[in-house]
Amino acid sequence: MRTMLHKQSPSASPNPSPHHRHTFSDTLMDEKIEIAQALISKWDVSPNSSSLYCNITNLFAADNRYEAKQYLNSIKDLQAAMQYYISHEHTSENLVLAQGLMQIAIKRLEREFYIILKSNRQHLDPESVSRASRSSVSEFEDESEDEEESRAGEDSISEVERVSMSAMEDLKAISECMISAGYGKECIKIYKNIRKSIVDEALYHLNVDSRLSFAQIQKMDWEVLEVKIKTWLNAVKVAVKTLFYGERILCDQVFSSSPAMRESCFADITREGALSLFVFPENVAKCKKAPERMFRTLDLYEAIADLWPEIESIFDLESTSTVKQQAINSLIKLGEAVRAILTEFESAISKNHSKAAVPGGGIHPLTRYVMNYVTFLTDYSGILADILADWPLPVLSSLPEAYFGSPFSDDGTINSAISARLAWLILVMLCKLDGGAAIYKDAALSYLFLANNLQYVVNKVQKSNLKFLHGDEWIEKHEARVRQYVSNYERMGWSKVFATLPDINDNQMTTQQVTECFNSFNSSFEEAYNKQASWVVSDSKLRDQIKLSVARKLVPAYREFYEKYRQVVVRKEGIVRFAPDDLENYLSDLLFGTGGSSSHLSSSSSLSSISSSPSHSRGSRSH
Repeated sequence: MRTMLHKQSPSASPNPSPHHRHTFSDTLMDEKIEIAQALISKWDVSPNSSSLYCNITNLFAADNRYEAKQYLNSIKDLQAAMQYYISHEHTSENLVLAQGLMQIAIKRLEREFYIILKSNRQHLDPESVSRASRSSVSEFEDESEDEEESRAGEDSISEVERVSMSAMEDLKAISECMISAGYGKECIKIYKNIRKSIVDEALYHLNVDSRLSFAQIQKMDWEVLEVKIKTWLNAVKVAVKTLFYGERILCDQVFSSSPAMRESCFADITREGALSLFVFPENVAKCKKAPERMFRTLDLYEAIADLWPEIESIFDLESTSTVKQQAINSLIKLGEAVRAILTEFESAISKNHSKAAVPGGGIHPLTRYVMNYVTFLTDYSGILADILADWPLPVLSSLPEAYFGSPFSDDGTINSAISARLAWLILVMLCKLDGGAAIYKDAALSYLFLANNLQYVVNKVQKSNLKFLHGDEWIEKHEARVRQYVSNYERMGWSKVFATLPDINDNQMTTQQVTECFNSFNSSFEEAYNKQASWVVSDSKLRDQIKLSVARKLVPAYREFYEKYRQVVVRKEGIVRFAPDDLENYLSDLLFGTGGSSSHLSSSSSLSSISSSPSHSRGSRSH
């Protein structure tokens, strides 16, 4: 064969050039070309090729592994020969031959590269790639591990991972060969076209709509947009943790020999899709700032914040810095949106103009709404602390801060951004309720209304994460305020009844005075009972405490008066209308908001009729 090649070479002609003698190096290069020609011709895919074998078999098939390695080595030999001839004999026919063989070989590698990418698509999915990359050892490189260790490692690799590893090794070997030979552009063109279509298709199946503009999002009904947000929240986790992560690994593996090409490939494949993915939250953040949109906005912020370490790591290249910047922009805009929504929420509380009194002084709808809202906000305490860190609270001078307790510590510093902000919202609501209590014409009922609502607030704080944000001191202050409201209720609602009972040590009362005392007590108790029959205390513990407190003040005092003077007016019918136990039974009926006893108290009621009434049979509810 060497003779045949020499016939094609000027160095083998009868009249060799006087300036060049055939050297040992020439012979060595000629042999390299001769060996390469035989192997490359076998796998020639050009239309003029007579080889049918190469059209039905892949060079990098499992049964051709050794030959594939030899093929890559032959290209390296060709390259070495070409460099030699260029520097020593640039007019050599062997140089022309080597160049032609190189073109054929590169065409074959392009075909193999394409086939591996297409046929192993399911094995080059991001999950398989990430798993396989952890134990990948190329068979086209010198193995440094002991053979037994390698076999032990292979036993733990699944078949899918094995195929993935093999495909990545082949792609890497081909890319290194083509890049070394100066055909890197052709290699990355094939790679980009195939892998970009895979990434784009994956994003499409994740329902990431790259065509969705801000104008379209802005016009959407909230119910429709909320569905798209839920879809995005699911998609972004898969896209970052699996799709982009796996693509980065694959690019790094295949183009490990060329950092520039590795960066170019990954950027061109993922940048467009990643930008479309991360611009969506920013567009949502620019839309209407309504309180009901708060939690989805926080979900978007939390998703990006949680994924930020991966985003920063995956897109750490200069050519993908726009992706990182877009994610940062979305975080900034979402944070601004959260602050704007909180401002809107506070404004909505302040502007609440409900003129209707809650029946019986029960829990106001505003109290339920605000406390549920604030309680849900605590689920996002971590990210809210970041969002609110540099956002100062409004001046407190316009609100009776001392009346409700302050979200500030004794030295005037904020205990924490999130606890201070949520305490402030509660404070704004309580001030609004304080003004709303004026709707009630009865002062006792207005205090009962305030006690009810503040107790609801305290309960919500104690049973949620608000307890850890506000602390025991905050709870104790507000519990004390509840007790003060209850005390005011008792004073305003029952003082008239208490005042009818004389000093038990007064032994100079006449029959007329005793009669007047009983009559005054009867009428004042009837009035208080009938008025409060429809009043309500929602919290069962507080309700029992109130009734017990009233009973302890009223029943013993009445019992002493009753036992001391009942006989004085016993012959006067209707004067003594209540026995001490009757009072306990009537009191036990109050504050359920159901209208009290089925017997409405009136001046016609008598002790005997009460004794036979349904209310008297409720001794089981007596204190």
